[in-house]
Amino acid sequence: MTVRAKKNLGQHFLTDKNIARKIVESLQKRDIKQVLEVGPGMGVLTQFLLEEKDLQTYVVEIDRESVAYLHEHFPELGDRVISGDFLKMNLSEKLTGPFALIGNFPYNISSQIFFRVLEYRNQIPEVVGMIQKEVAERIAAGPGSKTYGILSVLLQTWYDIEYLFTVHEHVFSPPPKVKSAVIRLTRNKVESLECDEKLLFTIVKQSFNQRRKTLRNSLKGLVPEIDQLDPAWLKKRPEQLSVLEFIELTREIEKVRSFGN
Repeated sequence: MTVRAKKNLGQHFLTDKNIARKIVESLQKRDIKQVLEVGPGMGVLTQFLLEEKDLQTYVVEIDRESVAYLHEHFPELGDRVISGDFLKMNLSEKLTGPFALIGNFPYNISSQIFFRVLEYRNQIPEVVGMIQKEVAERIAAGPGSKTYGILSVLLQTWYDIEYLFTVHEHVFSPPPKVKSAVIRLTRNKVESLECDEKLLFTIVKQSFNQRRKTLRNSLKGLVPEIDQLDPAWLKKRPEQLSVLEFIELTREIEKVRSFGN
């Protein structure tokens, strides 16, 4: 049997085994004994993951047709084929201890997958993912770049990001209309930001949602005391701030708020 690619699930099956092997070999596996593959489809990555005898491979798949295929072709996985929606499940219930995350991530949910990674950052020390090239460039972008944005800042707060290689359209079935890229996230040594994390997330999202505005204008609805901040902050636009500066800005806003109460 083969699995029919479903448009509503954003499925584009990788057909080039050399690229699949290269993706799996991009895992650094530092002190990791488990790996979770998201959206294995017909197991083009799975077959190479199972060759890594020092890793216990789990796969999570929402497509029932793919789940049946995986059970048939990879019986050694047994109950490590998890049928369900990665975006909704409690990952700590499925895997105990740290695990790497890998996959040819569906384009339509790739950003949501990375927000889930942030939720489980203390359990996921490494991610190797193939995603839309444009999104990969955005995640890896630094301050001053037009593509630097919400995901860039939030992921780079907790992870070191590497853009590994570009993948062309013709190695997929069906071929997507855009190029793909493989990136690697490696958990950095940051354990605490010494600021309100929820406020940081809110500030980053609010400022980039109005990225053409200065911080004075984009944040005034969120921070009524905005004019009490150092004017040097207020005239900047979000793409000019590094991750550390966003953290510092969050601390400054917390101070201003506490004085106002």
